[in-house]
Amino acid sequence: MRHLIRSATLLIVSLTLHGPAALAEETETTRNAYAAGYLANFACSAVFNANKDWNAIQRDELTGIYPLIAEQVTQLEPEINHAEKWVRVAYDNGAYTRLSVWRPRLGCVDLPVGATLASIEQLDQPFPRTEVSHHDDGAPWQADVSVLSAAQQQALQQVVDQAFSKHYGSGARTSAVLVANTETILTERYAEGFTPTTAQRTWSVAKSIGASVIGVAVQQERITVDEPAALENWSHPLDPRGTITLEHLLHMASGLDSNRAGNRTDRVYMGGGLVSDTATETALEVAPGSRWKYANNDTMLALRTLRERFTDTNEYLRFPYTELIDKIGMQHTFLETDWQGDFILSSQVWTTARDLARLGLLHLQNGRWNDEQILPANWVEYISTPAPAQPPTTSPGYGAQWWLYNERFPELPDDTIAARGNRGQFLVLVPSKNLIIVRRGYDLAGEPGFNEHDFTRDVLKALEATQSQ
Repeated sequence: MRHLIRSATLLIVSLTLHGPAALAEETETTRNAYAAGYLANFACSAVFNANKDWNAIQRDELTGIYPLIAEQVTQLEPEINHAEKWVRVAYDNGAYTRLSVWRPRLGCVDLPVGATLASIEQLDQPFPRTEVSHHDDGAPWQADVSVLSAAQQQALQQVVDQAFSKHYGSGARTSAVLVANTETILTERYAEGFTPTTAQRTWSVAKSIGASVIGVAVQQERITVDEPAALENWSHPLDPRGTITLEHLLHMASGLDSNRAGNRTDRVYMGGGLVSDTATETALEVAPGSRWKYANNDTMLALRTLRERFTDTNEYLRFPYTELIDKIGMQHTFLETDWQGDFILSSQVWTTARDLARLGLLHLQNGRWNDEQILPANWVEYISTPAPAQPPTTSPGYGAQWWLYNERFPELPDDTIAARGNRGQFLVLVPSKNLIIVRRGYDLAGEPGFNEHDFTRDVLKALEATQSQ
């Protein structure tokens, strides 16, 4: 059956571009396959990770999305099997189908074109089948701790009110806001229909989660950031990609060709493609470390580097959970994979505002949790150190899978860092202020999204309010 799935992948390779640089070359069938895959995955994840109904999914996950497939998605209908936890979407007048399957802890995995329901039994199942809990006890924060004055509370309330309006962007649609420090959650609000246990996709905030998984492996001495990635696909002595280090990948400086837009990895995200036959196959374009270029492939390759240090797939799939997620109580977090067990931690994580705040808290505590050093003690310093090659000065700077709001943004403290994702996902940390800020949303493609810089600035001002104001 594994040969069936691989053969199906070869079919989609023949139908699909190896990158989005020339959209005109994509056939109508390929675009339809992408649309069906997008719908299958988002419906599956939203139903089984987040317990959402179809009306809510249409409102949130399926509006204001990637223009390449937006129109096609509206013309398709998902078949949702609640008992077996899969979603199937037919396209091209029923000639083909796309299938997304939920697994405990791992969320939904997209199968390739050609896969059938019989293919599901070939998927790795590292966790026992359990139902998703819809409870979050708020630990480790103390709900009864009051650390704000009346003036601060009022000022912060006004800023949060603005976050749920169009104040920070005309295309902004906020679903959750949470502000916390190491002692307590200072404020927390959700849009109608959302709760502290409603997971949603992180998009590229997942990159910083992926860096945290790498950090755990570094702490455990499974890997070092300065060692070559040494991927099997790059092992030939004539292959110049052998000089790419894990740090190059964390810095978005692999030097690999990732097409004009490095954030467009449609074949993996929507096409049922594999990390191992897409990200690992691109050629070197410039010397590793000489250029910063935002590329989803670099993140996927960083995690692939870690994966190849494991000999057992299920052991690898359990590693982020047993060594990070479960230890810090990220109770509603799903790290999704491709169908051969590579985490797609460039985007495909579903989690909650509280769980992101827990990850932020781990960083504010210098990687320590319940007397255990989970991340290296200097990990925050490492991810906050500007990479040798940097983005244009019009954007935040870049460290190791985290964005840096250093001297480029004088209104914010120099140590401000952020995990940032599509559609307005933000986890902002200000270590000098002992502050964690989370904003989740469904911002509309093509319109100005939520401005996390201005929101962070206003939160900081609100917390400086005095009783006399």
